[in-house]
Amino acid sequence: MKKRFIPLMLAAAFCLPTLALAEDAVSSASVANFYADYALTGDDLMNAINSTAGFYLVSTTNPDGSPNAAYFIFGMTKLNDQYYLQLGLAENQSKANLTENGQGVAVYAATPSNEEGAKPFAVSGARILFQSVTDESVVEELSKNAHPGAMFFEVTEVRPLG
Repeated sequence: MKKRFIPLMLAAAFCLPTLALAEDAVSSASVANFYADYALTGDDLMNAINSTAGFYLVSTTNPDGSPNAAYFIFGMTKLNDQYYLQLGLAENQSKANLTENGQGVAVYAATPSNEEGAKPFAVSGARILFQSVTDESVVEELSKNAHPGAMFFEVTEVRPLG
C-alpha cells in the first residue's frame, strides 16, 4: 500500500463513527424507539424544557457537512397549537449554521429522578427536529415575550431519546 493512502484511511476511520452518529440522530436509521415510554411530548415537553432543569443540546450542520453540537439552554413556546423553539445565541458557529440552513436537532433530557426504582440515567425527554420560522407575522408574535435577538424555529417532529 502506498504511503499517501494511509492518512486518507486514518481520516476515514476516525470520521465514520462521528458521521454515523450524526446521521442516526435524525435519519431512518433509528428504527427502534427504546425509550418511547419515557418520551415527553406536547405541553409536558414544553414545561420540562422551560424548567431549565435537565440536559440540553443543539445540533446543526457546518458548511462542510460535518456535525456541530453545542450545549446551551433553549426554550419552547406554543402559538396557535404549534410549538416553537426559542434560541438566544451569541455570534458562534451554531448561529451561523442556523442562519445559513435554518434547521437542526435539539435534544432535551430530564434530570434523572432520585426516587427508588428510577432509572439512574436520563431517558425521559425528546429529540426535537426544527426549522426556521419564515412567516414574519409569527416571528413578530413570538417576539413579544422574548429577549431581543431571539431566534425562533418551528418544531417539525418530536422523537424519543433513543
